[in-house]
Amino acid sequence: MKLATLIPLASVFLIACNKDEPKIDKDLPAVYQKFYNVTEVYQDGDFVVIETPGIPEHKSPYYSGTEWESDRYEAYNGTNTSYNQNPNKIAIQNYTFRIPLNPALNSSHTSTPMGPMGVAINGVPFFNQYAAPGDDLAQEINTFDQYNGHPQQQGGYHYHLEPAYLTSIHGSDALLGFLLDGFPVYGPMENGAAVTNADLDVYHGHSHATAEYPDGIYHYHITSTDPYINGDGFYGTAGTVTQ
Repeated sequence: MKLATLIPLASVFLIACNKDEPKIDKDLPAVYQKFYNVTEVYQDGDFVVIETPGIPEHKSPYYSGTEWESDRYEAYNGTNTSYNQNPNKIAIQNYTFRIPLNPALNSSHTSTPMGPMGVAINGVPFFNQYAAPGDDLAQEINTFDQYNGHPQQQGGYHYHLEPAYLTSIHGSDALLGFLLDGFPVYGPMENGAAVTNADLDVYHGHSHATAEYPDGIYHYHITSTDPYINGDGFYGTAGTVTQ
């Protein structure tokens, strides 16, 4: 399934979800300084720890009926004529992601979990390509807001697809976050061209230099068609996420 994303520029509106600036360890590599809208980012042994409330800084129809409604609610204004808002509301989750500081290939390539499989630079989780085990997103995709996210029953907002607000702000070729194995996730463009599934391996990535990693690194790309963010499992050894 291909999903076209068109965002009215007038609706792009940055909202600080945390009153205070996030605490980010300045000794961490520069790539981790890109996180914002999170609580804290620091090193713990061989792991980078990202603590985040998990709520988006952009507006959403899913802020209706919440304490943030007056500032963050925005009615659906996307292009999906089959949009059908689910009954859930955005709520703080307080995630702690622990991802490898030095990610490495794991030959077992474990499957991604249901629930958070990574984290975007704005502290919102990435979920995999399934609505439930063995169930694709064919129906659930109609509940995604204009920025390609939605909350689950406990209020945990997340992206299964391209985080459209982030690519509109940072660029379609930008670093957008990390999966739990510590390997970076980039947007749907590379060297001025759209990345397709055919350009990527079965885990939905490939290896070469990027702006943040001039010596080269394995990295995932988001594409416009299934499986969107990740393919047949993690390329590396996954860390953990708790809440």
